[in-house]
Amino acid sequence: MKYYIVIPSHNEEKFIALTLDSLVKQTVLPAKVVVVNDNSTDRTAEIVQEFAQKYPWITLTNKTSDAIHLPGSKVIQAFQKGLETLDDHYDFIVKADADLIFPNNYFETIIRHFKSDETIGMAGGFAYIEKNGDWILENLTDKDHIRGAFKAYRKVCFEQIGGLKPAMGWDTADELLCKFYNWKVVTDASLKVKHLKPTGANYNKASRYKQGEAFYTLGYGFFITAIASVKLAMRKGKPLLFLDYLKGFWKAQSEKKTMLVTPEQAKFVRRYRWKKMKEKLF
Repeated sequence: MKYYIVIPSHNEEKFIALTLDSLVKQTVLPAKVVVVNDNSTDRTAEIVQEFAQKYPWITLTNKTSDAIHLPGSKVIQAFQKGLETLDDHYDFIVKADADLIFPNNYFETIIRHFKSDETIGMAGGFAYIEKNGDWILENLTDKDHIRGAFKAYRKVCFEQIGGLKPAMGWDTADELLCKFYNWKVVTDASLKVKHLKPTGANYNKASRYKQGEAFYTLGYGFFITAIASVKLAMRKGKPLLFLDYLKGFWKAQSEKKTMLVTPEQAKFVRRYRWKKMKEKLF
């Protein structure tokens, strides 16, 4: 299967070479890799160009946007910029971060999953972070969720869900829409991706309400948002984030923020979320 990778990047000179090096060592190479240099002020672009000279399938695209790092919108706008440089002659498309080290067999294994079942719409591994010299699971999500840092989408599925939404919550919206359209989402615990920079390391204070806004725009409703907020705040080890998430939800509700899903899809999302919660309880 033929696959393309788009890598949004902003000031990633410390990690981008490690990411690209892990891609050139894949047992099944990507057909194209586009690194989107989003307003970097360091050597990111220079490092990518060095790889591009050695490997013609790696290219650099430059983008200028606000330097403020708000989760969701900035990275997906950069992804979209990279996507616009590509043709559609691929079997699956990958959105990847610029601070990862993929195991050498990562995409060979992803291909095996896609080939095994034509109803698989998305596939991915798990993120591991370094702590006290050991690589441990970055346990921020359920085991059936693919981290936004490395998502692979079958072309037909990607087109049916309408691509990626430029807002926080995009990496939950895509999976919920996959399920809405009866696609399977597959995670593979054998695929351990080293995540070199902790999630949220660059987020500023203005972003703390964004998670609650995401819950609103995904159609969760208040009760599911409250439960999800407690769960996420506890996983992050910061219980008071629960209040920020609820404030973000109420703020988005009062401002009538644009939804990431249609009313029909929102009903499906709520049914699906309640079902998953009941499964865990019983």
